[in-house]
Amino acid sequence: MTLPPVNLGDSTFQDGIAGPGWMVQQTLSAYRAQRSRDDRGQRSNDAPQIESVALLGQLSVISNRRVLGAYWGGELIVPWVHAQVTPAHGSPLRTSGLGDVFISPLILQWPQAHLAGRPFWQRLNLNVSLPTGGYGTPGRLDAGHNVLQFNPHYAFTWERSDAWELSGRLHYLWTGPNRDPAAGLDASEVQAGQALHLNASISRSAGQDLRIGAALYALVQITDDRIDGVAQPGRERIVGVGPALGWSRGATSLHAAAYIETLAKDRSEGARLSVRYATRF
Repeated sequence: MTLPPVNLGDSTFQDGIAGPGWMVQQTLSAYRAQRSRDDRGQRSNDAPQIESVALLGQLSVISNRRVLGAYWGGELIVPWVHAQVTPAHGSPLRTSGLGDVFISPLILQWPQAHLAGRPFWQRLNLNVSLPTGGYGTPGRLDAGHNVLQFNPHYAFTWERSDAWELSGRLHYLWTGPNRDPAAGLDASEVQAGQALHLNASISRSAGQDLRIGAALYALVQITDDRIDGVAQPGRERIVGVGPALGWSRGATSLHAAAYIETLAKDRSEGARLSVRYATRF
């Protein structure tokens, strides 16, 4: 078993800043790995080659209504995915199509406050993923994971000065049971463990519209996978770090970040590119 795909590095600069209105965003995330590590962090000798591209279309709205002092909103994220896994010995497995849709019935975006005398923004998002992606086609990878996921996050941005800002997003992941697991597992129910994952970035203004800086993501699995209720060895871990760039003008913004992964346990270790285009209205 593996954890389902989550937001690793797809949020960077000024992440906590938002206000009432609509936003449309497109995110392109590309990943490639030719190595993997076991649960002790040792490199595997039979690692598959993994290549994936995901395009996520997002529609978000934040209203003028207040809940607990925050503006209330919601969002919908629809992913299209293409992935290929080439085993060290054997034929490639592929998938293309709709992935698991994300929906949030509750976003709480607090207005600008102050931390240590400087502007500070924060947001809480109660995100849920639905099992809408293709699953169970013999001889192919699955675009979906046939499980319900609860993946809330807390995001913030703090402006250290007029030029510098620090942003972060902390997620919690709970994955429900899959009662139709792959036949090779010879099980009636499997459930991936719970996890925490973090995106963080720091940037400096490089002109009226441009920001440059660095970004990081990390994922740590905190409970065991289970097969028919029995805990399984191995918990996933990964860290990615790299340069990032942001451009904005008016209601439009473009962000890009490239990551090299390290410190992997029980999963692949490779490189990732994320590009986001957003417009507000």
